[in-house]
Amino acid sequence: MSSPSKRREMDLMKLMMSDYKVEMVNDVMQEFYVEFNGPKDSPYQGGVWRIRVELPDAYPYKSPSIGFVNKIYHPNVDEMSGSVCLDVINQTWSPMFDLVNVFEVFLPQLLLYPNPSDPLNGEAAALMMRDRTAYEQRVKEYCEKYAKPDVGAKPEEKSSDEELSDDDDYASEDEQVAGKADP
Repeated sequence: MSSPSKRREMDLMKLMMSDYKVEMVNDVMQEFYVEFNGPKDSPYQGGVWRIRVELPDAYPYKSPSIGFVNKIYHPNVDEMSGSVCLDVINQTWSPMFDLVNVFEVFLPQLLLYPNPSDPLNGEAAALMMRDRTAYEQRVKEYCEKYAKPDVGAKPEEKSSDEELSDDDDYASEDEQVAGKADP
């Protein structure tokens, strides 16, 4: 049996070699982001989400923490925090599962088969149970607004040199504050 750290490395490499874009947060391999596409033949099709994944020290014996970074309208996802209420991940996790399972099976199943009887987003659950067509329209609106391929992406960060060069239009604050020199 391999150690949890070896298993973490192996699962992460397997995920990186798959078709998913993975962005590491640090070198410890415990926190990273994955680009996830909405499943075909669903109101989420065409949406692209940035998923935050945190692996606990006891991974794979303890489940990963999964959250949507950009907004999604779903009964089992908290709209504000992006936390996922997913029984397979949170309660029935087994070391037999790996990170690829999360993105190829668990999350697509969550989006394809929402459970409005166990909601984190009560409004989405109520709308889904009351008017499925209106619910699916709202899902599509959220996809259009928050889950376009470039919406969930992390904005490019500028280096401090670039930020300084962008300020050429403005006079130095020192010139304005100091006033005239004494004769």
